[in-house]
Amino acid sequence: MSMTFETKIAVVLRSDLQVWQKLNVTAFTVSGIAGTVPDIMGEKYEDASGNRYLPMLKQPVMVFEANAEQIQRAYLRAMKENVAFSIFTEDLFATGNDIDNRAAVIAKRSDELKLVGMALRERKKLVDKILDGLKLHK
Repeated sequence: MSMTFETKIAVVLRSDLQVWQKLNVTAFTVSGIAGTVPDIMGEKYEDASGNRYLPMLKQPVMVFEANAEQIQRAYLRAMKENVAFSIFTEDLFATGNDIDNRAAVIAKRSDELKLVGMALRERKKLVDKILDGLKLHK
């Protein structure tokens, strides 16, 4: 059964990151969507042996790559459109907890943030407008 969604979940990763960094940024930024969007999570899973597993997002997550300039452009477009989104900055690779993460972000003005990733969920056409020119991650 195929489902169509009116919204799109998208993650943008800076293309020069190491693989472990890309995976880390994806997990952290998507958690902002999972934790704040009502009814985004599906039901718990269960296998034929009766083992139960945690639920996952109901819809696919599209992952895009961008250079530093492109991710900044997407950030500015999302801000202009007043879209809620999560961010991950270079500074967060040096922290080890949520308190230090938030302190690292609040210490910088928005034009000083060295973005390495962001995630958003919004109407498909608006996400496409914000991410115009970006390619899916390979």
